[in-house]
Parts: sequence; structure tokens; C-alpha cells
Amino acid sequence: MVLKSMSDLKGIVAGKPRKKLVLAAAQDQHSLVAVLRAWKDEIIEPIFIGDTEGIQTLCSENGYDITGLRIIHEPEIEKSVEMAVKMLSSKQADILMKGKVGTSSLLKCVLNKEWGLRTGNLLSHIALFEVDTYHKLIAVTDVAMNIAPNLKDKISIVNNSVSFLNRLGYVMPKVAVLGAVEMVNENMEATLHAALLSKMNQREQIRNCIIDGPLAFDNAVSLESAQFKGIKSEVAGDTDLLLMPDIEVGNVLYKSLVFFAKAKVASIILGAQVPIVLTSRSDSEQAKYDSILLSAAASK
Repeated sequence: MVLKSMSDLKGIVAGKPRKKLVLAAAQDQHSLVAVLRAWKDEIIEPIFIGDTEGIQTLCSENGYDITGLRIIHEPEIEKSVEMAVKMLSSKQADILMKGKVGTSSLLKCVLNKEWGLRTGNLLSHIALFEVDTYHKLIAVTDVAMNIAPNLKDKISIVNNSVSFLNRLGYVMPKVAVLGAVEMVNENMEATLHAALLSKMNQREQIRNCIIDGPLAFDNAVSLESAQFKGIKSEVAGDTDLLLMPDIEVGNVLYKSLVFFAKAKVASIILGAQVPIVLTSRSDSEQAKYDSILLSAAASK
């Protein structure tokens, strides 16, 4: 299965029971409206935790009647996040979403050793892009969580991402491990990691995907470019997942695709007990909606 547009995600969730989504510190306009749109589209069943008056005012201003929806009044942001995480850890809901709260505060609760959402896996971020100049959706990891991942971290990031893509219907997603060049260079750590990940995949130490690298960005997304350089690869020009060398490269690519290429984007945090919708403050309401759709499609 290959997803070609964000609308294809609706086909995955169509006809399935609605997932319960908890919006922590729900008095945030973009997040709240995105959740209500997803509710109207029968994708999720929302639970709002936050300042009741603020939530109701925002709903009214945007023309939504939320009669019958569950709102838990907790005006203190830290407490609202703790309450949300505890609901997820006790299996009362399926998806966690960040509202008007800082990322560090949310993750502190997620990683709580007593009642958090730890699994023993590394938390990692994945973004799915719809770019007009590419023939299908393309995923990018990790652009927001792991600053300078070592080889062990990258193995975990790949495993998180591949498991996620498998749940979306990808049988053997094609993974391009990016570097500045296509040749292994002992002075460029990203190329060494790429070569090792490729060999581990060949030896089935990393499964359910096809990994190749190092590949420069142009070779990963353009078969013509790869052929011009004489690169023979199952992945080149048909990549499903781009593995970033570090967070700086990933963050620049993410924002370049959004602001220069006008790409649509959906993103979530993987590696916890449940999908976590943790979008950037600069992300649009549409990006938040698509991220909810993505989390519902990937939710077990």
C-alpha cells in the first residue's frame, strides 16, 4: 500500500470505531478547532481538560456546539497535563494531544516513571509530508526529539518509524539514510551510520523495511539524479522514509518543505504507549487536523 495524499488517511480510519483523544490544556484555539473538526468528521471522540470557560468561549466563537462532549475543568496547566497522561496510562483513551502547554511540560509527564506513558523505547518524532513535486507521501524522522542521535538511537528511530508505517499499510517501506554525500567517508559520521544501518538491514538485524545509505537528498527523492551519478538503489527516487543525520538538518528540512514548498504536513511522537500529537506552535490548524487524522490511522 502506498499513500499518495493526506486524504488517503481517511480511507484507513473510515468505518472504524472513533478513537478517544484527550486534549491537555485544551484552551488553545488552533488545537481546539482541529479537534472539533476531527470530531465532526467522525474520526475521534474528544475529551477536553483545561479551563472550562476558556474552552466554551473558543468553541462558541468558532461556531461549534459542544453540548454532550466531556470537559474536565482543571485551569492549572501542569495539573491538566498530568490528568491527561494518567487517563491515557489507565487505558481510558487512545491518543494524547498537546494544547496550550509547553513541550517540555508535556514530555515531563509522559516520561513520569510511576504513571507516565513509557514503554522502554526511545521517543521519536515522525512527520508525513504531501509535496506536490513528489509522487507519494514521504515521511521524515527525527526533526523534533533527538538532538544528535548515535547509532543505537538511530536504530530505535528507524524501528519506531517502520513499525508505524507498517500499521499504515506499508509492507516494506523504503528508508533513505541521508548524508551530504553518497560515499562512506570516515570523517563524516552520518555516512558511517548510514552504511552500518544498511548492512544491518541486509543481515535482518533491522526488519520489515529496505534501507539504503548514505544517500544525498537529491538521490533519495530523484531517480534521475541517482542514475546520473551511477547509483544503483532500490530506494533512490522512491523513498518512503528519510532518516535525518541530526535534529538541525531535520528541522531545517521540515520548515523548508512547509514554508517554501507549501507542503501539507502531519506529525506525531512515537515510542510511547499511545500516539502523541505534538505539533509546532507555528503549525497551521490544518496541520494539527492532519496530525490527528494520522494518529487515529496509526493507533492500535
